[in-house]
Amino acid sequence: MKKRALISVSNKENIAEFAKGLISLGYEIISTGGTLRLIQEAGIEAENVDSITDFPEILDGRVKTLHPNVHGGLLAKRDNADHEKQLQENNIDPIDLVVVNLYPFKETLAKLGVSDEEIVENIDIGGPTMLRAAAKNFRDVTVVVDPADYESVLEGLKQQNVNVAKRQQLAAKVFRHTAHYDAMIARYFTEQTRETFPETYTVTYEKVQSLRYGENPHQKAAFYREAQSTTLSLASSEQLHGKELSYNNIQDANAALEMVAEYEEPAVVAVKHMNPCGIGLADTISHAFQRAYDADPVSIFGGIIACNREVDEATAEQLSALFLEIVMAPSFTEKAFDILTQKKNIRLLTVEMTKDDQVYNKLTTVKGGALVQNSDQGQVTEEQLTCPTERQPSKEEIADLLFSWKAVKHVKSNAIVLAKDKQTIGIGAGQMNRVGAAKIAIEQADSKTKGAVLASDAFFPMPDTVETAAASGITAIIQPGGSKRDQDSIDACNKHGIAMVFTNMRHFKH
Repeated sequence: MKKRALISVSNKENIAEFAKGLISLGYEIISTGGTLRLIQEAGIEAENVDSITDFPEILDGRVKTLHPNVHGGLLAKRDNADHEKQLQENNIDPIDLVVVNLYPFKETLAKLGVSDEEIVENIDIGGPTMLRAAAKNFRDVTVVVDPADYESVLEGLKQQNVNVAKRQQLAAKVFRHTAHYDAMIARYFTEQTRETFPETYTVTYEKVQSLRYGENPHQKAAFYREAQSTTLSLASSEQLHGKELSYNNIQDANAALEMVAEYEEPAVVAVKHMNPCGIGLADTISHAFQRAYDADPVSIFGGIIACNREVDEATAEQLSALFLEIVMAPSFTEKAFDILTQKKNIRLLTVEMTKDDQVYNKLTTVKGGALVQNSDQGQVTEEQLTCPTERQPSKEEIADLLFSWKAVKHVKSNAIVLAKDKQTIGIGAGQMNRVGAAKIAIEQADSKTKGAVLASDAFFPMPDTVETAAASGITAIIQPGGSKRDQDSIDACNKHGIAMVFTNMRHFKH
């Protein structure tokens, strides 16, 4: 008896060539719909699936392969005498190879103006059912879901080395594929029904690349992206030049993108180890870079730069004078690109910088589990600030307070940011106590603290941070407020003539 292959694909790339290869190896081909037409138009002999089901395609194609003559042929164990007997009694022939890929659900979701009805109609039912049946019976059935495997499978069939181990490998790929497909569908319906944290939480990602190593050379790592791409995402960026990104590069670059996205004016952010070492705003991107550089000219060495405007020639000249790992921007002028690519290893990335305020879920794994929370999209406007101190902040101080509040949100707790004239001048990150973070920021700022403002990611349980700030000439403070001992800090501010505003929002970052 000839072996039989069932082919039904949405992605028809190279399917005619694969079918020709199967015919040359003695396979009979069964197919459906558009796949059947394509194969036959290529001069390849193939039967319609209804020739084995003896039942027409119905319900606009919703039902065509959901039939015992198909699934009996897929699921029967070849070494089971009872299964063999039942196949004979029901006139069912075995199916030895299945080639199926699914309706383009992801691509349909991405279409502009797509209707819910079209999305639902692109949920494949028969395809996943055939794939799962064939993959379950991998000991007897070869199943192919990825066009990239056509060549190796054909070669293996020619060499008669598509053994159980290879079929199991192909089956594993099938179950990953259907799980990915179902996860996208589950996400769509979950979003439609506005369920934030459902009883089961299924996420899926697509591999971008394997990485040379992880956080350290002895750790393995890979980079994955969400199935639905978004703006302001490193996973959707295009690398124009330089070595491939490392695990730490990706972490730092993502942090830089989240920071630069906070600002509407031309902004440049310099990042080291996921903390900003300098942030500058200005009327031009070149001037903004100079402010970011001047904020900490030491730590920027080997850093990551994110710009929210096109990099021009003047900015490129400034950047090229430094050793930098990555420069990201919406675009680079031709002259800027020519200047920067003279450095062999610098990585240049373009990223869509369209602001996206949509709240998304952040996933953090712990051993044996995961934490899921909404992203911190919290924003504060001038109108939302409250001022409990005798002195009110000036207009210029308000601008710097709001600027520094956006910056401190992205600094590891305990966090303190000092700023003046829309430039960070000192940053204290990740300390075990707040006054320690303040001292680090003040030391880094050196002599620039007079007339500067201070932002804290959380409230002051004691007045010591205010006292430290006052001794350095800081004139205004922004902090969440809400401590039982707020009055102690308010009194300290009043004593030193410091204006302090409360945001009533904290920005812990662990």
